[in-house]
Amino acid sequence: MKEKKEPRNYYHISSVSRMYNIHPQTLRLYEREGLLEPSRSEGNTRCYTEEDLKRLELILNLTRDLGVNLAGVEVVLNMRKKIEQIEEEVNMFLEYVKKEFFEGREEEFEHRAKSLVRVSPAKIIKIEKVAEKEKEKPEEKA
Repeated sequence: MKEKKEPRNYYHISSVSRMYNIHPQTLRLYEREGLLEPSRSEGNTRCYTEEDLKRLELILNLTRDLGVNLAGVEVVLNMRKKIEQIEEEVNMFLEYVKKEFFEGREEEFEHRAKSLVRVSPAKIIKIEKVAEKEKEKPEEKA
């Protein structure tokens, strides 16, 4: 069974440069540096996807707003990629643990989860001190 692919929007270099107010040569530089990897059409035209545009926005944010140079941008992008890989591995590990330790014992797990006693956090009550003078007011005579 084949999966249907969602139709993708592609943007040419000229439209991307207008959208983000940057020169097309800057986009080509980002590609040469390995920061962007747009796909190519049969005529070898650069085609930018939504993912490419999100990556470009991150690059522009780092360079324009934070003053990071291209070497720093490369480091940040590589770190983000490693973090995503680690998150994926942790999620796979958690799924493995769930499968190994709780498969067939879901009812026991649910029972234990429900048997915990929940305690609400203590509420803070503001107590105001009454001045001594107010306490000792003489009663008015009628």
